[in-house]
Amino acid sequence: MQGANFSAVTEFILIGFSAFPHLQLMFFLLFLLMYLFTLLGNLLIMATVWKDHSLHTPMYLFLCALSISEILYTFTIIPRMLADLLSTLCSIPFKACASQMFFSFTPGFTHSFLLTVMGYDRYVAICHPLRYNVLMSPRGCARLVAWSWAGGSVMGLVVTTAVFQLTICGSNVICYFFCHVPPLMKLACGNVSTVAKGVGLVCITALLGCGVLILLSYAFIVAAILRIPSAEGRHKAFSTCASHLTVVVVHYGFAFAIYLKPKGPQSLEGDTLMGITYTVFTPFLSPIIFSLRNRELKEAVKKAFLSKL
Repeated sequence: MQGANFSAVTEFILIGFSAFPHLQLMFFLLFLLMYLFTLLGNLLIMATVWKDHSLHTPMYLFLCALSISEILYTFTIIPRMLADLLSTLCSIPFKACASQMFFSFTPGFTHSFLLTVMGYDRYVAICHPLRYNVLMSPRGCARLVAWSWAGGSVMGLVVTTAVFQLTICGSNVICYFFCHVPPLMKLACGNVSTVAKGVGLVCITALLGCGVLILLSYAFIVAAILRIPSAEGRHKAFSTCASHLTVVVVHYGFAFAIYLKPKGPQSLEGDTLMGITYTVFTPFLSPIIFSLRNRELKEAVKKAFLSKL
């Protein structure tokens, strides 16, 4: 395969879980339960918001969009990962690998953009409450969601195109459990350094840019909350941000750990376990956080579904 282009490769072999041969069945059962819970949790949030008209506000509409991005992201990676855990030869066709990369990066970037939009929504609600209905009109909210998905799609297309135009010059064995950028870069030769720096710059710029905007939003929010005279008023204002802020900390904590980790010799076991935290564990936590830390949503879930059960 020396000197062959990516287009000449018909399939890749995924060996991410080969380092845990005796734990694959346990991993399968654990990840299957977490995946089903992630799906059910996000679907429950979407159904509750759709059914309860009191939740038809920008914050909960953004939450529904966030749940959709979580579902699409996990659906792109986890079902194939579960199938590979039960397989002896974990292969993925070339086109499926490119599609998986695009459809994982698109909702991934969209997720960051939506978290930023939700931070802006909380900023407007607390710092400019009298202008909230004007600034966060239904049409304006729809545009923000549409721009988030458009931006995520463009970023996903740029990253996928940049990686899959490289030339492969080694084996077709990917030392990971899905088609991710760093393992594919290790199989390529040619102008790999420039592409790697470009892709890394795109990812880190998007991540840091969204993170800075969220921090700015919360800086103004905290300043506005501190000006509220009563402790009850401050607590009520902060409680509307608690679930979003918790998800932001979890999302960016794992993202920074992955993308900004120091370079050096990495083990297959370490890379796989680190990747699992972001692809399985973080989406699993998101609906739990929003359900438990958001009083209105929790009460709506009880009213709409749990009371009937």
